[in-house]
Order: sequence, then C-alpha cells, then structure tokens
Amino acid sequence: MHTTHTISLRNRPPLVLGRRALVMGILNVTPDSFSDGGQHDHVDTAIAHARQMLAEGADILDIGGESTRPGAEPVGVQEELDRVLPVIDAIRAAGIATPISIDTMKPLVAHQALEAGADMINDVNGLLGAPEMAEIAALFDAPVIAMHWDRDWTAETDPIPAMSGRFHNTLAIAARAGIQASRIILDPGFGFTKTLTQNYSILRQITDLTQAFPSNAMLIGTSRKSMIGKLLDNQPSERLAGTLATTVQGYERGGHIFRVHDVAPNRDALRVAEATLYGPPQN
Repeated sequence: MHTTHTISLRNRPPLVLGRRALVMGILNVTPDSFSDGGQHDHVDTAIAHARQMLAEGADILDIGGESTRPGAEPVGVQEELDRVLPVIDAIRAAGIATPISIDTMKPLVAHQALEAGADMINDVNGLLGAPEMAEIAALFDAPVIAMHWDRDWTAETDPIPAMSGRFHNTLAIAARAGIQASRIILDPGFGFTKTLTQNYSILRQITDLTQAFPSNAMLIGTSRKSMIGKLLDNQPSERLAGTLATTVQGYERGGHIFRVHDVAPNRDALRVAEATLYGPPQN
C-alpha cells in the first residue's frame, strides 16, 4: 500500500503524503509548452488559472517558465526569471499560501524563486545537471522533486534497474549537500526519452520503485503526455480520460503526488481510488 511521508516546508504546514494523494496543478507560464503553451504566460491569466486550480482542489502549484517538450528552444536565465517571478510575487501578494514548486533546471532561477516565496524545487535533471542545485536546496531547506531524465536512454534500456541506478546517484548528491533522503521526491519522468513500451512498463512497475526507495515519496506526471496520445491517436486536449486511467493506476501502485493539468477530474478520480483501497471517510 502507501508509505507515509511528512515533508516539512519552511513557511507552511508540512506536506503529509500517504493514503491521501496530493494533486499538483501545472502552471506553465510559457509560450510553447506542449499542451497549454501561451494560455497562462501573462500574470493576470496565470493568477486566474492558479485560482481556478485551487478552487478545484490543487494542493500544490507547480510554476515553470521553460518548456521541456522535444524541440523546445532553450530559455535564458533572465527570460525565465521574468516569466516566473512576477507570477510567484502576485500569488503571494494575493495572500495565497498554497505551496509552490519551481519547475526549473537553472540554479539561479531556483534560488530567486525560493526567495520570492516558492517552497520546493522541481528539477527535471534530478540534481544531476547543475551542481549548484543541491546546494541551493540545502541552503533554503527546500524539498526537491527529482525527475529521471537520461539523455543516453535507448529502446533497449531495462527501465527499472536503469532508473534505480540514476535515482541512487541523485540521492548521493543530495546527501553530500546535506539533504536528507526523505526530502527527495522521486519522479520517473514519463515521456522523457522513453519509448511507448517503456512508459507503460514503468507505470506497471511503480510498486517496484516505491519498494526500492521506501524513504522517498513518488510523484506521477503523465498528464496529457504522448504516451497517451500515441496509444489513443489523439491530441493533448483530448487526453483527459487516458490521463485519469494513468492517475488511478499510479495511485494504486503507491504514487503520492500527481502533477496534472486538469485538477478537478483527477482529484475526483483519486478520491474514488482512495475510497476503494482504504474505505470512504467516516463522518
């Protein structure tokens, strides 16, 4: 079943991860993200979308200023800062205290976002990119979502052993920076250099990962991704049903946090899955 993790945040109540899944709402302030590029890349539209996701039950807001879709143009540090900092500032100025994760590969962006009021780092390189990222997380005592992304991954790679090895490297870097393993949330990185078969193999074996890393919570990020589109031959806007299937299966296999575009439907699906596994709440 689900391991329980309590992850402290500097200025907010702790995240309690266990039977009750947490929903992380995606707030891309980019012009070119694969699904919602250009929809929330101004402060007013970003804040409106943040409020909508919170009303629908989001537990965490994940703010990103650089697309990681295949073929996306790299974004300079200052441009990324110009995208994300005004949104974080506006959210906090509005009195919204919901935890914020900053989705970035750049240590300077992470540093300034944490100073502005973000609470955690979402690093698609899993601390294996820029060496300063772990140091910044330690400086701010910020939890880290460490995603798996191996650019040398091939169709012949055996997913779970290869992923486990890279996660151990992530945890070693965190330990050297003084970050406790329990403050690292692991993310299998669905879609990142992985084949369709590998993506579904990983989803099927999430339990193996949670058992191999019992000290770490697990984040599942499949929302609207190509693993659904290639299977169903549809566009990102048509992938809600497929996303809900992966969300429920990821939860049943031990996932704790679900990074999604469509908060309300995923929240409902998770509540039903929770009641099925553990029984409905007692009034």
